[in-house]
Amino acid sequence: MKHFIPICAISVALALPAYAEEDTGKSLMEQGAELFFEGLRQEMEPALEDLQGLVSQFGPAMQSFFEEMGPALAELAGEIEDWSAYEAPEMLPNGDIIIRKKPPQDQPETPEQTDDDDGATEI
Repeated sequence: MKHFIPICAISVALALPAYAEEDTGKSLMEQGAELFFEGLRQEMEPALEDLQGLVSQFGPAMQSFFEEMGPALAELAGEIEDWSAYEAPEMLPNGDIIIRKKPPQDQPETPEQTDDDDGATEI
């Protein structure tokens, strides 16, 4: 019986730290995720600061562009029914930008002409 009381005291003392860890409410996975996202935030902070600098530099110019060109772009967007019917825009060497319409998919391709030996073409 003399040994029973110290053994109980030792087991309670050993169980208390384990109980205290569970008491915080966060599992090891949650703590690991928090540490991961904190590290990610610290790594991304310089890039985000650079991005803020770009926004402050180009922001007024972009706002002016949208104020001037916004109505014209809205009108153009209203006239085009299907954007997928057009190719990607192309810039020519002289600075012009062209947007070609894609060829219709339902039309068969033109058949290749076959030349006879005498050079005549069938009509």
